[in-house]
Amino acid sequence: MEVPAWFSGLLREENLSNEQVDQLYRHYQLLGRWNRKMNLTTVRSGPEMVERHYLESLFFARHIPGQFATLADIGSGAGFPGVPIAVLKPDCHLTLVESSQKKAVFLRESTRSLKNVVVVAQRARELGGPFDWIVSRAVDPHEVIDLVPSLARKVGLMVGEDDYNRLKSSPHIAWGEPVRLPWGDHKLCVYGST
Repeated sequence: MEVPAWFSGLLREENLSNEQVDQLYRHYQLLGRWNRKMNLTTVRSGPEMVERHYLESLFFARHIPGQFATLADIGSGAGFPGVPIAVLKPDCHLTLVESSQKKAVFLRESTRSLKNVVVVAQRARELGGPFDWIVSRAVDPHEVIDLVPSLARKVGLMVGEDDYNRLKSSPHIAWGEPVRLPWGDHKLCVYGST
């Protein structure tokens, strides 16, 4: 499969191998096809989708502090940030947690070639752990925080500034300095631990 120049061009500053770009493009193509039949994302195919989903997820992954071997993406939906993290860090074992059976079917199909990914179609509260990290975006951050420390002692979230201002008073999480996503929208990558 040949990756179009516009797609690889948007990812050029990520220092990805050709194989990694191919893996992301396969996911992108499948997402576009499935999104016509079921609502996986409101962002339509094209450069905006690459920026909002793939580049933001890669940016988020590059800022996770320290080394880690296991990670759970809570409420993975269409696979963000989990799938780009799995592609970026092939030595890390990713568990994509999605309670919607239809979305879980998409995740299984779209990650079939990623040997470091497992899809779990259940609620996060029912999930066994522990993981080094739990991460999430587009899920109520307080629901994710409630999973710490039972699933993991470390948590990473992509949230808006208002959500972070409410989260930083959480008594059992020590938050690091937030990292602003460079694409506007007042979104932050925040990382904390117990």
